[in-house]
Amino acid sequence: MDVGEPDVILVVDDDVDIARFIKVNLDLEGFEVLLAHDGETALDMIARRQPALAVVDWMMPQLDGLELTRRLRADPMTAPMPIILLTARGQTADKVIGLQAGADDYLVKPFDTMELIARVRSTLRRNQENREVSPLTGLPGNSRILREITDRARTGIDFAVSHVDIDRFKPVNDVYGFARGDEFITSLARALHRAVVEVGLPPAFLGHIGGDDFLVVCAPEQLKDLTTKAILEFQNAADALYDPIDAERGYIEVVQRNGEVQQANLVTLSIGVAIGTPSMGGPLSDPRDVISVATEMKSVAKKHHGNYVAVDRRGVVGL
Repeated sequence: MDVGEPDVILVVDDDVDIARFIKVNLDLEGFEVLLAHDGETALDMIARRQPALAVVDWMMPQLDGLELTRRLRADPMTAPMPIILLTARGQTADKVIGLQAGADDYLVKPFDTMELIARVRSTLRRNQENREVSPLTGLPGNSRILREITDRARTGIDFAVSHVDIDRFKPVNDVYGFARGDEFITSLARALHRAVVEVGLPPAFLGHIGGDDFLVVCAPEQLKDLTTKAILEFQNAADALYDPIDAERGYIEVVQRNGEVQQANLVTLSIGVAIGTPSMGGPLSDPRDVISVATEMKSVAKKHHGNYVAVDRRGVVGL
């Protein structure tokens, strides 16, 4: 969906007056609203439009809201779509049944219009946040990273952006397989998280770009402690993930396609850092530029042996 395009909400209710009432109120809030008065029509609309969220009445003839919810959850194409179940059933047992069928939220008739709008917005927000989270590490992804850097720049307070990457990660995957490789990635996530927590206030931010690449945003004065703690923590965790013989000799053997055996040193971290200086009218105001410079510095760090932090010092005073 393009930026600025309204979210599409599907309202499914066999009561025409209630459906129109909901549509009018959602229209006023800037949503694009589709109406369906039975479950089968709703399925057809969803297949054609893929709405951002569905408000579904429980009590409908033939295909009721509960069964419609189950069908949507059973289809991989529609399973991620959030659903708010709308019903006159207010008993706790009924709520449990609706949630077990796959509903994300539950609203009892008669409902307050402001509550409906609030639940629609909060459900959309939760769904958006969940989609941006890395399934492997549970950390926020690229969209959230961009927003974080944008917000930091707007405050006018200087900040540091670190692009963290595992050196020689491919040989680990080649020798040990992807499952072991994922353990190295999650170990780095935990090491960075602990470092972020331990540096204290102001709160630092940790995101997962993808694969073995992470991004940390912090105050410039936190940078040294944070990167030092993360490197030490990850190094200890990574050493324990190798087979004992490889850990003892300090390298792993990688068999090439031609049968040649090559030695790959154990993993280390390369960290590239860009400093955003809005307090001094610094050049790095666009979050994409900041990330680009941090990535450039990560490439510089990779040219050095062992764990290395490369900081871009252009335009930075006193760092």
